[in-house]
Amino acid sequence: MLNPQVETYLEKSSLIRKMFTEGARLKKEYGKENVYDFSLGNPDIPAPEEVHKALHNLTAESPLSYEHGYCPNAGLPELQEKLAKKLSDIHQVKVPAQHVTVTSGAAGAVNAFFRAVLCPGDEVITFSPYFVEYGFYAENYGARLKTVPTDDDFLPDIDALEKTITERTRVCLINSPHNPTGVVYSEEVLRRIVAVIESKNSQLDKPIFLLSDEPYRFLAYDGKKVPPVLNQYPYSVVASSFSKDLSLAGERIGYLAISPYLPDAEKLAGAVSITNRILGFVNAPLLMQRMLLKTLNSQVDISLYKKRRDALAEVLCQAGIEFTMPHGAFYFFPKNPLNDDSEWIEVLKRERILAVPGFAFGTPGYFRLSFCVSEETIHNSREAFQRAMKRISN
Repeated sequence: MLNPQVETYLEKSSLIRKMFTEGARLKKEYGKENVYDFSLGNPDIPAPEEVHKALHNLTAESPLSYEHGYCPNAGLPELQEKLAKKLSDIHQVKVPAQHVTVTSGAAGAVNAFFRAVLCPGDEVITFSPYFVEYGFYAENYGARLKTVPTDDDFLPDIDALEKTITERTRVCLINSPHNPTGVVYSEEVLRRIVAVIESKNSQLDKPIFLLSDEPYRFLAYDGKKVPPVLNQYPYSVVASSFSKDLSLAGERIGYLAISPYLPDAEKLAGAVSITNRILGFVNAPLLMQRMLLKTLNSQVDISLYKKRRDALAEVLCQAGIEFTMPHGAFYFFPKNPLNDDSEWIEVLKRERILAVPGFAFGTPGYFRLSFCVSEETIHNSREAFQRAMKRISN
């Protein structure tokens, strides 16, 4: 009855679905406060007050026929202008408004871009571990995802990148700050990636796009700087959203921005506008676009996430769990103290801790913890993590 490819997706996601179901059961049985759910990267910090005020004013004042009809597929022109100005500051290059497409979240941006540039048989390269949906997005258009390993600190293996690129490589996809590791790529790392791509372009019929997926750009700690991308390489494109910085993950509002140095950039922008429509998005939610016109420079208090990060780091240290300190996003990706990912997730679950196994991100031997939870939950999980470690030492 189903597309065979989708059948395999159901099989791949069955463990995660089972975990979420089990989490609901545990919360019902033991009480929500006694279950330590670190599985979801779902922002729980309330949206900034400016967002609430803007939405209240818009819904109170909007004439329905004017405010809620269709708009251009690429977004409200005035929002494109404001986004372009903001992105020009971030990426240290003049981004024209027509190079910005407002999308249904970063996922909508990536899919609209892939639909515009990928052909069946093409390859998308990314670094492991990686956000699992990347593979699905590439396969939507007959392409396939290829992964490049990273070192012990989850930084890209540049030599491996060079060896992985083939004549079918169309996109190199980076994500910084990174899900699931929390790594922030330095400008030096970015330059080395660009250097490899540029050297390979001379051997290829089509240039390789550098796609930066960066919904966590604002979430960097310890003085880490997230370098600009659009000024680094002519064939660079940025996908992002307001899911994290405004805590609006469910409202599906984001954008795709194209480097002004890209040859035929206007043609690509026009193509993305069309694919934004024909994929069924039509245009990004209009109410959210109008809200952004009033709140584009707002964001949640990132110090709250840093406090949670530091608290969870202390909990993991006391439990004897090895990890690399995340300098961005809101995830830890600690080492699995057992050889088997599924077994370790079951051990944690016995202590009512919910986590995601590393193989779900293409890297067995680790597990992901999201600190989109209250500090109380983090502190209360302390003994549960310690009990889990004692279970496997006996």
